[in-house]
Amino acid sequence: MLDAAIKALSQMISPPFRAVLFKSMGLAVALLIVVAIGLQRVLSLLVDSSGLWLETTIGSGAHGTINFISWILAFVAGAGVVAGAVFLVPAATSLVASFFVDEIAALVEKRYYPDDPPGIVVPLGRALIEGLKAAFLAIIIYLCAIPFLLVAGLGIVIFFLANAFLLGRIYFEFAAMRFHPAGEAKRLRRIHQGTIFLGGMFIAAFVSIPIVNLATPLFGTALMVHVHKRIIGRTHL
Repeated sequence: MLDAAIKALSQMISPPFRAVLFKSMGLAVALLIVVAIGLQRVLSLLVDSSGLWLETTIGSGAHGTINFISWILAFVAGAGVVAGAVFLVPAATSLVASFFVDEIAALVEKRYYPDDPPGIVVPLGRALIEGLKAAFLAIIIYLCAIPFLLVAGLGIVIFFLANAFLLGRIYFEFAAMRFHPAGEAKRLRRIHQGTIFLGGMFIAAFVSIPIVNLATPLFGTALMVHVHKRIIGRTHL
């Protein structure tokens, strides 16, 4: 697994990968900006409507106090938007990966497995559906894990393990679907879930690095191409 991670990292600085890197990072940033703006608008609307309701209920005499409370709530909401964008990076990059998985996987296969039959391009519609499902699953898992953040240390561990499970699953299936139908790719993932979870831990470590984590689609896909090749190699022995 370490060898696969090193190969994935080393290929990320190659010229062909850099072209994909800029495209995927740009799309990930754009997606996060859109989500952050949406969250900010919703939270601002809630803060403004709450302030208006309080002033109507209590009376105009409390206008100064209500304005101060609204300012505090707006600041908290802004911090929440930033924190939310950070936690949504894995979900956003999982969706972005659906657009570039074939381009990335083909580069890895060409460099390291030139004698093997190349994978078949996953239809964009299918890849996008899987990416949306993965992003939705990520959000659900993170919402379930958020309460654990109240427990010092435990929350970080829970989020790391959740990322390892989720990202390993997502990127392995993306890599495997180039060679198998979606159902077979999921079956392989269930059979080899221990190996895939270990690979997911490497991706979870990568996604925990700010800014660098925008390149997760490249690293995750490249790593899981190697993992899939080794799993299939063992299966055929």
